[in-house]
Amino acid sequence: MLTEVTHAERLAALRAELARSGVDGLLIPRSDEYLGEYVPPSGERLAWVTGFTGSAGMAIVLAERAALFVDGRYTTQARQQADTTLWEQRHLTEQPPQDWLAEHAAGLRIGYDPWLHPQSVLDRLAPSGAVLVPLAANPVDAVWRDRPAPPAAPAVPHPLAYAGRDSAEKRAEAAATLRAAGEDAAVLADPHSLAWLLNLRGGDLEHTPLALGFALLHADARVELFMEPAKLSEAVRVHLGNAVAAHPPAALAEALARLGGKAVRIDPDATPVWFAATLREAGATLRPGEDPCRLPRACKNPVEQEGARAAHKRDAAAMARFLAWFARHAPQGGETEMSAAGRLLAFRRAQPLFRAESFPAISGAGEHGAIVHYRATPESDRPIHPGECYLIDSGGQYTDGTTDITRTLWTGPREGGPTPPADLVERYTRVLRGHIALATLRFPQGVAGPHIDAVARAPLWQAGLDFDHGTGHGIGSFLSVHEGPVSISRAARTVPLRPGMILSDEPGFYQPGAYGIRIENLLLTRAAEARPGQTRPFLEFETLTLVPYERRLIDRALLTPAEHAWVDAYHGRVLAEIGGAVEADVAEWLQWACAPL
Repeated sequence: MLTEVTHAERLAALRAELARSGVDGLLIPRSDEYLGEYVPPSGERLAWVTGFTGSAGMAIVLAERAALFVDGRYTTQARQQADTTLWEQRHLTEQPPQDWLAEHAAGLRIGYDPWLHPQSVLDRLAPSGAVLVPLAANPVDAVWRDRPAPPAAPAVPHPLAYAGRDSAEKRAEAAATLRAAGEDAAVLADPHSLAWLLNLRGGDLEHTPLALGFALLHADARVELFMEPAKLSEAVRVHLGNAVAAHPPAALAEALARLGGKAVRIDPDATPVWFAATLREAGATLRPGEDPCRLPRACKNPVEQEGARAAHKRDAAAMARFLAWFARHAPQGGETEMSAAGRLLAFRRAQPLFRAESFPAISGAGEHGAIVHYRATPESDRPIHPGECYLIDSGGQYTDGTTDITRTLWTGPREGGPTPPADLVERYTRVLRGHIALATLRFPQGVAGPHIDAVARAPLWQAGLDFDHGTGHGIGSFLSVHEGPVSISRAARTVPLRPGMILSDEPGFYQPGAYGIRIENLLLTRAAEARPGQTRPFLEFETLTLVPYERRLIDRALLTPAEHAWVDAYHGRVLAEIGGAVEADVAEWLQWACAPL
């Protein structure tokens, strides 16, 4: 009879393997070789070793101690999932790994898998005094006996009707940026870049439609694609055309060797260090620079923008059906976090062009709502009680767009029943005011995400409150629900916002052990109409999400007249655009939810 191997046993086996490998410790990132936020089961090394299943983090294992580093979204989850007798808990930004290494591992040989780390991460760790040692084989893989096989879903063409631009046009534009910089080629290590550049999608990840692989873009617009041959049908090869040569991944090292003497762009934030080491050995000149597909991918073309609008309308109809159902059933009891999330997924699945959830739904009732990236499991799934706060953060992957929306709800009946606590109402209203402030912001071109993060926090700051996560992230076009290079956060890179970028607007507040509040819409960046005396171009946001707010949690007295008018206008738009797309009983609920405050 097979028995479950405990995390303590896994850690002990790993330490024994480190000793055999001749190193004193190991860096274990959340990422796989594609450095993405979401990884297939075969890449879940951090979760296998520690038990922590969040989408960001790092562990460091030494012979006598080990630490797990997570950001503010995951501090509560990490304490619950990772055994604190085995793993010291550290905040990724406030107590960074380099400080822990400097204290506990200066002078020690710390191994790392060169396929799992970008150069930028190693550069941050280098001043710690630890000796970072690249390993030929990953010690975790050596002890992970039942590791799943890598995914092998087929790649599929992404039709021009949704992509908006032909792959040949994109390749020519990206190649022109290389020639202008005097570069001969660029490494494309991010599968999102392959998806965008070649108009390809796939099913290698559960929630992000990627076909995993690597590519080399040459300055003459040729592309060498490195992907398992079984993923590439004859139809896909025809779609790719003669300018794209497909090779198995095993041919990658040989292809890099052919770049000896060439100038090769490599993104230090998005490329495993294995590539740089291999290119240096071949005699290539490395040119650090951003992936040439990253910024163009973020600026959605007109077809992608229209697709986003259409996807959000269909998604809003699914959300309206869910919220009307929730309003009927939540006051009666009997539903759980998982049953509610399942009901929402069923409504989405009924929508045209729906392909998958864009991430696992965060369905948190009461105290679970305070766990920023909570995910209900059969063990944690709890009933949704009448008269409490419930947070649902979810999204859909549609062939024409990607959605992400959060609503915080009160589970009481429309009339009568328990009254929401005053502190909950006040804090919800402050979160809503910050949400509105960002949605209505006009700002000059050149402004970046860190410059506007405080706008959404100001109403909370006035009451001595804050939230420990970014205010907004980029969104892909039938791609990742979290897309760079732009985000709205104090820690974000200063990449100026540009027309066509889609970002989330999601301030929140979390009372541990009690409730969580988050309100999220998606915003499309666009040019703002010039005003008299204006001396430079300005930008503004178009709100894409069309779902009502929880009116019972809004304190109208805390809203300014302009904020009050904005909520009424937004609700009027929701009713006008979505009311005719749903059944009569849902439309009746929308009439109530969207009535003027």
